[in-house]
Amino acid sequence: MADPISYAARFNVDYPEKLDRLTTFFRPIWAIPIVIILVLVSGPGGSRAIGGAGHAIESSGGGIAAGLFLATVLMIVFRQKYPRWWFDFALELGRFGFRVGVYVVLMTDRYPSTDEGQAVHLDVDYPDAQTGLNRWLPLVKWLLAIPHYIILFFLFILAILATIVAWFAILFTGRYPRGLFDFVVGTMRWATRVWAYAWLLVTDEYPPFSMG
Repeated sequence: MADPISYAARFNVDYPEKLDRLTTFFRPIWAIPIVIILVLVSGPGGSRAIGGAGHAIESSGGGIAAGLFLATVLMIVFRQKYPRWWFDFALELGRFGFRVGVYVVLMTDRYPSTDEGQAVHLDVDYPDAQTGLNRWLPLVKWLLAIPHYIILFFLFILAILATIVAWFAILFTGRYPRGLFDFVVGTMRWATRVWAYAWLLVTDEYPPFSMG
C-alpha cells in the first residue's frame, strides 16, 4: 500500500478564515456560468464526480477526457509511452475542475480561474511509462479500483451533507467549520488518488484507503 504523503497525486485546499455570507447564499446560481464553461471545455457526454461532494468535477463519457483516457491506455499498452502534452492537458483540466468543485462546495469565495491555482493545490507526478508503469495494468486499473468507488460513494453522500451544514454555518457565522472542511478536503484527496491511479494512469501504486 502506498504512503499517502508520498503518493503520486497530492491535493489540498487552503482553509479560509472568513467567508462572505452573500456569495455563499447565492452560490448555486453564481456557479452556473463557470460550470457551463467546465462542461464545454471537457467535452459532451456524462459526468464523473472525482472531486468531492458529489458534484461533477470532470466531464467524460464520450467527451475529451474519455477519449484521452482511452488513447493513453492504447499508448501505454502498445508503445509504452505517455505523451507529456496529454498528461499536461489532463492535469490542467483536472485542476480547473477541482477549482470549480471547491467553489461549488463553498470552500472559497474566489470565483474559479481557468488558469490560476488560487486556493486549490493539485500536484501529480509525471510517469516514466517504460520503467515506471506496467504496460498491461491500464486495462484493469478501473476494475481494481472498485473497492474505492464503493467507499467514495458513501463519502460523497456524507460530503454533500457536510456542505449543506456548512452552508448554514457560513450564513450565520461567516466561517466554514474546520472539521467539516477537513472532511470534504479529505474526500477530495482520496478521490484524487483514485483518479490518478485508475483514470489518469500515472502510477501503478494502489491508492491508500486514507483521507490524509
